[in-house]
Amino acid sequence: MDAYAGGYKSHLCPKIPPSPALTPDTQGRFNWRTVKSHHPIEQYSQLPSGKPSPRPSVQYNFKSVPKESNERIDSRRDAVREVFKRCWNNYRERAWTKDELGPISGGAKDTFGSWGATLVDSLDTLWIMDLKQEFAEAIDAATKIDFGPKIDGEINVFETIIRYLGGFLGAYDVSGCHDARLLNKAIEVADLAYAAFDTPNRMPVSRWNPKKAVFGEEQLPAESMLIAEAASASVEFTRLSQLTGDMRYFDAISRVTNVLDEQQASTKLPGMWPISVNMRKPDLTFDGFFGLGAMADSAYEYLPKMYQLLNGLGPATQYQKMYEYAMSTAITHTMFRPMTHDKADILIASGNVNGERESKGQHLVCFAGGMFALGGRLFENTTHINVGRKLSNGCAWTYKNAPNGIMPEVFSMTACSTLSVCEYTAPAGSSPFSEVGDGRYVLRPEAIESMLYMYRITGESKYQDIAWGMFEAVSNLTRTEFGNAAISNVMKTPVETYDSMESFWLAETLKYFYLIFSDPSEISLDEFVLNTEAHPFRIPHR
Repeated sequence: MDAYAGGYKSHLCPKIPPSPALTPDTQGRFNWRTVKSHHPIEQYSQLPSGKPSPRPSVQYNFKSVPKESNERIDSRRDAVREVFKRCWNNYRERAWTKDELGPISGGAKDTFGSWGATLVDSLDTLWIMDLKQEFAEAIDAATKIDFGPKIDGEINVFETIIRYLGGFLGAYDVSGCHDARLLNKAIEVADLAYAAFDTPNRMPVSRWNPKKAVFGEEQLPAESMLIAEAASASVEFTRLSQLTGDMRYFDAISRVTNVLDEQQASTKLPGMWPISVNMRKPDLTFDGFFGLGAMADSAYEYLPKMYQLLNGLGPATQYQKMYEYAMSTAITHTMFRPMTHDKADILIASGNVNGERESKGQHLVCFAGGMFALGGRLFENTTHINVGRKLSNGCAWTYKNAPNGIMPEVFSMTACSTLSVCEYTAPAGSSPFSEVGDGRYVLRPEAIESMLYMYRITGESKYQDIAWGMFEAVSNLTRTEFGNAAISNVMKTPVETYDSMESFWLAETLKYFYLIFSDPSEISLDEFVLNTEAHPFRIPHR
């Protein structure tokens, strides 16, 4: 444990991929590389090399801001850390190595493969919050997890990649690439996930059976799968190829990216991909339901992040082109300005069904404000920064105007006929929501995620104040004896909670709250790319 006590003053992360590629140490556990491939590949796509050209800084120049007393901000950060510590200590005492802690019952549950989702998902948060002793203890436990074919039934490959692979990679990167055990575990998980790409067209199987794979039974991509699950391994697999020099992972996602690129202009809403796609053919054009939110989110989120992770080199321009095309379509066809009593200049990202824009909002789509702001800075597009601001402000507005200060999971609002201001015609004192389709709050991170991006990109401290209001409402209303619990309906007072605390509460939500009150150099957006589970991957600056 002493090795982590003082942290590390410098990092050992490679600037260029190792050559020859690293050979993993499986510690005697099952080696997924021994499973026979049905569809071997003769030549792998290679990561780009060369020196990147100078790019604009993503983060605001905080050095130009006069230093003021930070006591108020520091106390907010410490308050977030205390909530995390309380949840973590209860997880450690009551659900150690299980996927989740039941925050009301104090029991344990396995929901994501029985591999300790909360344990692995929380590793880099422990490091970031300077809980080094807990970090060391957690690594000792996490590196003993066996990702062999012990599970009966199917696993969700997408969730395995973002939570487990992302968790090990994030912990390895933030702690300076000093602990080879973390990289070995990342490879172990990635080799498991990579086996799900062993199909005739090399498109992934989203619900995949490890035991069938070991017994040689071939599995095929689904004829209807979610675009997010089909297209969201790019950041994790790319970072692993950068760290190991093993190009199998980058090759796997490059093939998916090429399919996205080839069919982007042929969908029913050209520029965007529908929620449901056929990866067996593959055919990404048959469905008519589009949106940036649930079931699609990370497919879009990863486009600018891949450009950044690749340092703008080689196929990075492919991701830029796809991002700009998709966002142009999204702005035109999936966003609306809601009618509000205060005529707030905000936008809500919605969906488009068979050519008709909906007037629904989702908590999950609140990530989009941060995505637009990041893309706007990377590609020097002020329109996107402004869209990101209005989307982020829209999520802040719905939090503030919801009866308990927390946005519901799914809701509808009356849309203005254009994106310009319109007169408010609803009765005075009526709910800002015309309908609430799902009143839950499941400890989601997306709204605070965009507040962090907006603060780091614009330097406007108002986003810290918005974040604090969100944190007070969430932490107070979800607190239970053993942690924090999901709310069944945020529209009712008093609220009622239920026995669920998903791993993203510790991996994402509390991490974003902590970082917005930390020094902006902590996990700088110029130094790290955050995956969709908020795991920070170091950008290999040459």
